[in-house]
Amino acid sequence: MAAVTISRELGSLGALIAEEVGRRLGFSVVQREVINRAAQKAGVPEMALAVIDDLGLLGVRPSRQAQRAYLDAVAHVMHELAEQGSVVIVGRAGQVILAGRPDVLHVRICAPISVRAERIARRHGISLEQARAQVEASDAARRAYLRRYYHVRWDDPYLYHLIINTAGLSVPAAAELICLALKERLSSTGAVLPT
Repeated sequence: MAAVTISRELGSLGALIAEEVGRRLGFSVVQREVINRAAQKAGVPEMALAVIDDLGLLGVRPSRQAQRAYLDAVAHVMHELAEQGSVVIVGRAGQVILAGRPDVLHVRICAPISVRAERIARRHGISLEQARAQVEASDAARRAYLRRYYHVRWDDPYLYHLIINTAGLSVPAAAELICLALKERLSSTGAVLPT
């Protein structure tokens, strides 16, 4: 089986790149569905709300037991997805949960904060200052999620096989790099890319 995990910064074009990789490889792309499926399996819908609420605006504070049940369920769902293969998993610490699997490529999509803020400002029609604040808040929340629940640094290069800075790359170019890297990873580990 084969899978790709994509960790992305807000405004880095990571979601668009994931969709393009999925289209090119014929893989399904899984994003927030992982949260919802895991919360259902764990019976802790408040945890799904807390995780979706990256900025903490809803004030949802799940218990430690609910957090553990949710994290176990996320890991279970991700392992199921990887076993089925032909999937691009966006976010939710896939690079940590599926670490060490020879049939999974871990990718980080990033760009300088100024580039990401400009993209967000254009996309949402907001000021550059507002966009930069959103980007910084999103980065802080994602950094905290990985640190709090998995005890790793979000930007640790050793969590990834490939890191792509989209400041000077188009979505199709980034997707092509990921497809090539997946083929190389699979051939070097003996795994096979589904046809």
